[in-house]
Amino acid sequence: MFDDSSSRIVAELRTWISTAAPGARLPATRELVARYAVSPVTVQKALRTLTAQGMVESRPGVGTFVRTVRTAKPNDYGWQTAALGSPDHRIPRLPASLRPAPNDAIALHSGYPGRELLPERLLRAAFTRAARSEALLGRPPTAGLPELQSWFAAELESATPAGITTASPGEVVVIPGSQVGLITAFRSLVGAGGPLLMESPTYWGAILAAAQVGVEVVPVPSGPGGPDPEALERAFERTGARAFYAQPTFASPTGALWTPALTDQVLDTIRRHGAFLIEDDSAHDFGIDADPFPVAARDGGGHVVYIRSLSKSLSPTVRVAGLIARGPARDRILADAQAESIYVSGVLQAVALDVVTQPAWRTHLRRLRQQLRSRRDLLAKSLLEHAPAAQPVSVPQGGLNLWARLPDSVDLARVVRDCQAAGVIIGPGSEWFPAEPAGQFVRLNYAGPNPGAFPEGARVLGAALG
Repeated sequence: MFDDSSSRIVAELRTWISTAAPGARLPATRELVARYAVSPVTVQKALRTLTAQGMVESRPGVGTFVRTVRTAKPNDYGWQTAALGSPDHRIPRLPASLRPAPNDAIALHSGYPGRELLPERLLRAAFTRAARSEALLGRPPTAGLPELQSWFAAELESATPAGITTASPGEVVVIPGSQVGLITAFRSLVGAGGPLLMESPTYWGAILAAAQVGVEVVPVPSGPGGPDPEALERAFERTGARAFYAQPTFASPTGALWTPALTDQVLDTIRRHGAFLIEDDSAHDFGIDADPFPVAARDGGGHVVYIRSLSKSLSPTVRVAGLIARGPARDRILADAQAESIYVSGVLQAVALDVVTQPAWRTHLRRLRQQLRSRRDLLAKSLLEHAPAAQPVSVPQGGLNLWARLPDSVDLARVVRDCQAAGVIIGPGSEWFPAEPAGQFVRLNYAGPNPGAFPEGARVLGAALG
């Protein structure tokens, strides 16, 4: 009797199919059961495998047949060149941080925390409860579930000093992730062709959103301490811009955290020019040696449009964020968000609210802080020992990445290729500049999987640099 497994059936049927004529009928299930002395379930599993591989096709009520191979021929899409014309703005190519890595690779390129750093138990329980609730079938309000709006507003209020007007739940718009929030804010507050000031380097998703909207990006030099306030002032005066995009808390890729003094300087500049600060707080939950302190908490005049994402903190599948804006800006943003996505999945909103309101959520964040600290320090130590030519610009107080500068003489593209050939995936720093790069950099994620491989990854990087 054969082993009760579908693997042998698949192997033998593949051999038979390779010599059979297209359209030939496979033996019926009962014949295969008798031939291989296995259960019908095992035979069906084997046939599903062959179907998924494109070797057979099932015709209900008739049988299973060898799939007819269709001859591929090149298509001519040249006519579309004239129909589409030249794009107004070229969309940047997919960055390294979103490209899949082989299972056995040392992945230092991702922009997301590894699965073991996510609140998996809380998430599974929240999805189970959401599936049994009205959220599964009902349509939520376009601005978001009122309870989730209240949570976003209360979190910001908890950081707001006395004497500053706090945001109300009605000023929160729940959006499907921070990327949609960036596109909506850029389109509503700047518009196609308008100037938008942006830190350089900065989050690649903001560069992508700016390209999609068609705004004119004006880079403002920024480093491990944040943007240069004098350069920001000059950029406002020169361009007449009415918006500045920034990540004041654990910025990607530099890990910068604005000091209170810099925050005051930037807010004074924003107010003086009658402009908006579009604050991206996607790393809010990733503090290590410092706590987040949103700039929006120090603004009572509606100058800060605040985007607080939960996707990286909970799971990449939970695309939920809160956007807080005041006055006419909020009305424009809500109208644009409604046109973009109408509303955010009620199930995802319910799951997000469930997780962040559990007592165990605070416990998870405390444990996450400890895990991020040990990973950050291990990667920094590994670079110092094995790749001294790739030293972090600074040791960030939070976030997910180390931003390391390489010697100017280095061929960055070659280094990336050599590392990949050796099984180490890194993110080239050139993808994080809205204009020409100011040097040779790499962004290395210390929150990804398998931190025990950091020393080996650093050794490969050091060899590529050497």
